Amino acid sequence: MKRLQRDAVILSLIENLKVNGSWCGETHIQKATYFIQELFRVPLGFEFVLYKHGPFSFDLSKELTAMQADRLLDVQLQPRPYGPSLVPGDSSDLIKRNFAVTVKKYHSQIAFVAEQFGDKKVSELERLSTALLVTREIEPDGSLESRAQCITRLKPHVKIDEAQEAVMAVDQIVEKSYNVKTT
Repeated sequence: MKRLQRDAVILSLIENLKVNGSWCGETHIQKATYFIQELFRVPLGFEFVLYKHGPFSFDLSKELTAMQADRLLDVQLQPRPYGPSLVPGDSSDLIKRNFAVTVKKYHSQIAFVAEQFGDKKVSELERLSTALLVTREIEPDGSLESRAQCITRLKPHVKIDEAQEAVMAVDQIVEKSYNVKTT
């Protein structure tokens, strides 16, 4: 996928997250993008690594900064304890119009992920995205217990019961994702 197409998808994701209760900080955008790319194989081309708060893409972080420079995104300050929100900027409508076919192609996947994650707190997003990473890349044939233990090894601050809940929730999300229309 080309850069401006990818930016149109990200803008649509941000708008959908906002509608579903997200304040659209970078962490929300990172985790939602990870799910779109990993769960639905939307070809955004971002490389994710396990980082402080779960899967993180340095490439996506750079892209969000570039989108701000191009006036596709604006930073909106939030009251403490929240970090800034990223909101569509002055040039975003032009990109969305020019790449409406791309946005429409992935609309169902974007809407699904936004519905699943829009109202989640950062700590929950960390657990869920780490659970998907563990399930897909580290323990793909593992039991719930082995995946939860893997999460607590990777993230010692996550309690075993929280890790188990995250694995069960991710399994349910994956199951529900099978019903999402893809084109």
